[in-house]
Amino acid sequence: MKNALVTISLILLILAGCSKKDAGTEPTLQKSESSKAILEGGSKKVLYWYDPMSPAQKFDKPGKSPFMDMQLVAKYATDGNAENAGVAISSQTVQNLGIRFEKVGMKSFGELLAAVGRIEPDERRISVVQTRTPGFVERLTVRAVGDPVSKGQKVAEIYAPEILAAQQEYLALLPLSQIDTDNTLKQAARSRLKLLGMSEGEVDGITKSNKPSARFGVYAPASGVVTALGVREGGQLMSGASLMQLSDLSNVWLIAEVPERDTARLKLGLLAEVRLESIPGEIFKGKVSYLYPTLNDASRSLQVRIELPNKNYQLRPGMYANISFTGQTHEALAIPTESVIETGKRKVVIVKSQNGYRTVEVVTGQERDSHIEVLKGISEGEEVVTSGQFLIDSEASLSGVLARLSKQDASIIVTNGPEIVADEKLPQKTAKSRPKGYGKVVGIDLKRSKVTLAHEAIAQLNWPAMTMDFSATDPKQLAKLKVNDTVEFHLKDDAQEEYVIVQIEKSADKKNGLKRVQP
Repeated sequence: MKNALVTISLILLILAGCSKKDAGTEPTLQKSESSKAILEGGSKKVLYWYDPMSPAQKFDKPGKSPFMDMQLVAKYATDGNAENAGVAISSQTVQNLGIRFEKVGMKSFGELLAAVGRIEPDERRISVVQTRTPGFVERLTVRAVGDPVSKGQKVAEIYAPEILAAQQEYLALLPLSQIDTDNTLKQAARSRLKLLGMSEGEVDGITKSNKPSARFGVYAPASGVVTALGVREGGQLMSGASLMQLSDLSNVWLIAEVPERDTARLKLGLLAEVRLESIPGEIFKGKVSYLYPTLNDASRSLQVRIELPNKNYQLRPGMYANISFTGQTHEALAIPTESVIETGKRKVVIVKSQNGYRTVEVVTGQERDSHIEVLKGISEGEEVVTSGQFLIDSEASLSGVLARLSKQDASIIVTNGPEIVADEKLPQKTAKSRPKGYGKVVGIDLKRSKVTLAHEAIAQLNWPAMTMDFSATDPKQLAKLKVNDTVEFHLKDDAQEEYVIVQIEKSADKKNGLKRVQP
């Protein structure tokens, strides 16, 4: 009897040892996942832990996800430096997104001040045509406002009784050489005719013909265009009345309206660049020649005069212009304004590096000609993304965005951090390939066409092994299954970008292979 008790005790000890051994070979999912992360990481730096189903949420340490029945996954720095970590994108995706680049270079920047203004005639080049005696307009050679006039051109012929009488007196003195021996009276009468408005040529003409002229001509004192016409043909002129007004437009004024807050920055000689909507693509340059002494009470602005040459007469009075005043200039690094992403708290750009793209925070300064000054953050010669940077920045913040934008490209994989690395060797996902997995049936809900699976890791989706619910497109397939069946299933993403089962069937060959899945 004693020998029998000893034998039974030895058997029990052996069985207990085997149970402990078997328990050690079947670690729980939580322990195996944590150990796996540490072993896979090796000497790599773990940046944070995340739930693949909710990658935006980050955790400081490993454990079970609060969202799903699964373990958190570690994100590692690719080479021990978090700044070089990133997200991989193939060149096909870059081409599909239409990403463009521009090198960081030096450009001129200065103190800029913007204003609007209006083209006006140069008031120092305005001439008024008048007659010195009353009369009647017998003939007008310039009949409309806007007609061009050259200097010395006859613009009208006037009948004036006073000048006619003066001509007769002058002609009466010509034969009286015995009385006017020194020609004093003749010179006085001749001077009177010129003072009344007759030209030297007209006086010579009546002297030769010895006949008075009923009309005398009125001539333009300067070249220009008629900006005002004071009388019509046949009209009467009073002494000192304006016949017409001429403006020389070979040089014009631009009167700019500068807001009161910017008046302290203005000074004489300040350079100005002028752009007109009617002449796109052309820039006129001038300088501030005068600052008016008073402000406009209605607009609270100061008028500033800029003189502009107008050789081709492109600048017409009444045109509106946009003016940019430039103070002292300096050279600085510049990038296109469209490449800057403003988040409200900071400004970032996407920079192309040797391995891909990285997000860089920058400090900017002045903006000019669609470029912005960079004070800090990047260096000359680097390439920044000018188109598609918002998508890249989103991908750096939330993994998988580019995968949804480019269904035909499955080459986007998550590593760590804000950089996006191009990899030509990544597999290409076609429209026909669908993620496939193996798992064990945990529960079936035929009314809702749902099945709960404890499945293995799915490499195509970067999913670890976990237990989760799936919807099935064909509920008839679920009717053929029962709990604890080992199955093979195929997935596709629907309109809500959730994966659903399109095919599921029993898999006898994987029945003994689901060691990591615990329902």
